[in-house]
Amino acid sequence: MRNREEIAAKAKLDFTNTELTFRNQTNGQLRKSAFLFRFMSHPQLVNVANSLAMSMVRIKFPIAWAVKPTLYKQFVGGETLHECLPALDYLKADNICSILDYSAEADSGNVDYESIIKETTNSINFAKDNDAIPFAVFKPTALANTNVLKKVSFGRALTEDEQKDFQHFKERMNRLAEAAAKARTRLLVDAEDFWYQKAIDDVVYELMQKYNQETAIVFNTWQMYRNDRLDHLKETIAAGRKDHIKIGIKLVRGAYMEKERERALKEGYPSPINPDKAATDHDYNSALELCVENLDMVEVFNGTHNEFSNAFLAGLIVEKGLPKNHPGIWFSQLYGMSNHITSQLASKGYNVTKYVPYGPVNEVLPYLSRRAKENTSVKGQTGRELSMIKKEILRRRSK
Repeated sequence: MRNREEIAAKAKLDFTNTELTFRNQTNGQLRKSAFLFRFMSHPQLVNVANSLAMSMVRIKFPIAWAVKPTLYKQFVGGETLHECLPALDYLKADNICSILDYSAEADSGNVDYESIIKETTNSINFAKDNDAIPFAVFKPTALANTNVLKKVSFGRALTEDEQKDFQHFKERMNRLAEAAAKARTRLLVDAEDFWYQKAIDDVVYELMQKYNQETAIVFNTWQMYRNDRLDHLKETIAAGRKDHIKIGIKLVRGAYMEKERERALKEGYPSPINPDKAATDHDYNSALELCVENLDMVEVFNGTHNEFSNAFLAGLIVEKGLPKNHPGIWFSQLYGMSNHITSQLASKGYNVTKYVPYGPVNEVLPYLSRRAKENTSVKGQTGRELSMIKKEILRRRSK
C-alpha cells in the first residue's frame, strides 16, 4: 500500500493558521463562538437544553429570541434563501462556495411532499447561473413513505397501494433531478439509514442513467462507516463505466452509527457498521483514491471535517498533476464548523464549499439539536473548535 501520509504531505496544507481562519471575525464574534462550543462540550447541559427547547416548540412557546442570536446564527444561514445572501457573500469573498440545505423538519405525520419539492426546486433555481452555489441538496426520505422504502430495501413484497407509493416516490425524485438538469445545477442526494438506503441507491442510479450522460448532475452519497460501502462504490463505478454515464459521488463518514448498531441488534441482522474508526478511515481514504483514479467518469464531493482526509485528497491532486480547481473534485464542511480546514483549502485554490442550512427557527430546531449533540459526541470536534478559537484570541492579545 502506498504511504498515504507522504501523499497528504504533498499538499503542504497548514490547518493551524488561525490568523487566516478567523481574519474576518471580530474579537466579539470569537468570544461568542467560544461560549457556544464550550457549552456544547458539556453533554448534560446540551441534553437538558435540547429537551427544554423541543418542549417549548411543541407548546408553541416563542423561543426564536434565544436561539436565533446563538446556535442558529452559528450554524444556519437564514430563514429563507434570500436571507442567506449575506452569509453567501461573506463566504464568497474568501473564495468559498455555498450549498443551501433546506433543513426544516415537519412532524412525521404531517408531511407535505409538494411543499418540499417546491422549496428544493427553488433552491435549485436559486443556484442557477450562480457560480457561488454549485450544488443543491435534499433528503430523499422527505419525499417517501419510509415504511415502503424499508420493505423495498429488504426485498419484501409490496401491496398494491405500497407499489403506488413507491412509484410516486420515484416520480418525485425524478422531478427534482429534471429540475437540476434544466438548471445545470448538481444535485446531492443525502444518505439515509441503512434500512432505507438500498431502495434509494437503486432509484438514484436510475436517475444517473437518465441525467448523467454528459456530466454528473445527480450525486448519490456513500456513508463510509458502513462495511459494505467501498465494495458498493467499486460496483457502481464499474456499472457506470459499462453504461457510459458519469457517476456523481458524495463521500461522508456517516451520521447514524449508534442508531444503526442498535437497530441491527434489535432486529437480528448483522451490523452494517465498520468495527472501528480505523476501518472507516481506511475505507474513506480508499474511496477518495478510487474516485481520483476514475476522474474520466467520476465527480467526487469530499464531505468531511477530517483533517487527514482533506489533506490526502489535496495530496492526490498534487501527485497527479491535476489543477487544484479541477471541476470534478470538491471539498466541503458544514457552515459554522471546521473553518480552519475550509479557509486553508480555499486559500490554496481548491474547490471548497460550505453546507449552509436554512429554514424557520422553530422548524430548524431538530437540525440544531443534532448539531449540538454531534459536537458533544464526535471525538475531539468541540475541543478542536475551542482550541482554534482560543489560539487566535491569544495571538491577537500578544500583538
